[in-house]
Amino acid sequence: MPETRRAPSRSYGTTAVASSPWIVVSVGVVVMVVLLAIALGTYRGRGPAFDAQPAPPLPTVGLADPEPSATSAMATRSPRATASPSARATARPTPTRSRPERSSRPPSPTPSGSGAALIAPPPSPASPLTGRYRVVESYADGFVGELLVGNTSSTGREWTARLTFPGARLGSAWIEGAPQGTAQRIDDGFTYRSGGDLPGGASATLRFYVQGTQSRPTSCSVDGGACRV
Repeated sequence: MPETRRAPSRSYGTTAVASSPWIVVSVGVVVMVVLLAIALGTYRGRGPAFDAQPAPPLPTVGLADPEPSATSAMATRSPRATASPSARATARPTPTRSRPERSSRPPSPTPSGSGAALIAPPPSPASPLTGRYRVVESYADGFVGELLVGNTSSTGREWTARLTFPGARLGSAWIEGAPQGTAQRIDDGFTYRSGGDLPGGASATLRFYVQGTQSRPTSCSVDGGACRV
């Protein structure tokens, strides 16, 4: 039998593509349009949502205030950035000097040696009692003395006499015609305190015996006032 040759079979799709190349171009264009549409939709879907999300807050705990930059410092110092001259004058307080308050109380006296004189207290009034001394009798080892005490005031007063004699010793003391008082020996003399008030304008005579040769007293006083010797 004679051999029959079969013609090579061709695919329908391949033949169609080969015969119509515009189909391939059309499909490619459609695919590209679809991909571009998908890309645009994805970008539009993600863009607004991504922009709408707020940025995370920065941590502020433990952070110090930022130091002013050189530009901001220059802007603050410049005349245009600062307030007007009147505002600057108001912002700068002028120092004021406070006046010391005047005290209504008088100054107290200062101690001696500080340059200020001390205010001396007023002297005490003189006693109205007076005294006059004389010798009545003299002996070899002593003498009898007399002190006349007078009251120049109008009211009765008690009194105290004090007499001192060098190297002497009181033997006895008494008042003539009046209540007796109390005598007390001291070094080189004695003190005598009256036994009652001496009426105003009256006088009393104090006599005493002293053992010693010096009849003139070195001191004689009645209630602190010197008596006549």
